[in-house]
Amino acid sequence: MPTKTVRFNWNPENEFTLQDDDNYQIILKKPKGVRASDLLPMALIGCASQDVISILEKQKQELHELKVTAESTQDADPPWRFRTIHVHYQFIGKNIDADKARKAIQLGEENYCAVYATLRDAIEITHDFEIVEA
Repeated sequence: MPTKTVRFNWNPENEFTLQDDDNYQIILKKPKGVRASDLLPMALIGCASQDVISILEKQKQELHELKVTAESTQDADPPWRFRTIHVHYQFIGKNIDADKARKAIQLGEENYCAVYATLRDAIEITHDFEIVEA
């Protein structure tokens, strides 16, 4: 089983950075960066969306753009556990088949996305989609 190492660094200038195994950095903490907890829904939609695009391309769908949002709910008190994440896919293109889009989402999330596979038993994840003709 392959392993990956990611890193966290804090320095006295109060900078917080994460680094992936390819040395790409993400800055944490406002105002310069992203909240650490926002990375969870961001990872989910980033992971699933890449696969959805790949599947639609293989299905010969004329996808021009994909916009995805994730709306999450968390507990009001520490540790602010995530309870739900709702993902909305907006497919922009020409003659995109709704059944193929639905199937691409299902395959992308359930068969290929490591983040979805990890989270699906811990929190409620739902999705919907719309198709916009370009």
